[in-house]
Amino acid sequence: QVQLVESGGGLVQAGGSLRLSCAASGRTFSSYAMGWFRQAPGKEREFVAGFARNGINTYYTYSAKGRFTISRDNAKNTMYLQINSLKPEDTAVYYCAAAATASNLVLRAARQYNSWGQGTQVTVSS
Repeated sequence: QVQLVESGGGLVQAGGSLRLSCAASGRTFSSYAMGWFRQAPGKEREFVAGFARNGINTYYTYSAKGRFTISRDNAKNTMYLQINSLKPEDTAVYYCAAAATASNLVLRAARQYNSWGQGTQVTVSS
């Protein structure tokens, strides 16, 4: 099983940018589907963006398109989420997740992932 550690969150003003990182250890994460989720207070955890196992196919939710960019560096076993033009509604704990799968589809349901990081808080002030 792969272990995941997120970093890069913080307090930023609306309009600012952040780059979140997800460092993986334990297994070669290039064989996993990877995803970013977020959970705002009082809300369910929601999918934001993700990679298929092949590291090529990506998917962004409608709210993430245009402002969020997902990338991965297999040599560093690290995945990134660049968030630009941050809005107060982006405030949430952001989690990365990994799924051992043979599929090359992007997995979008939390239940499909079997490894999770501890999360990193992103707070956007207006």
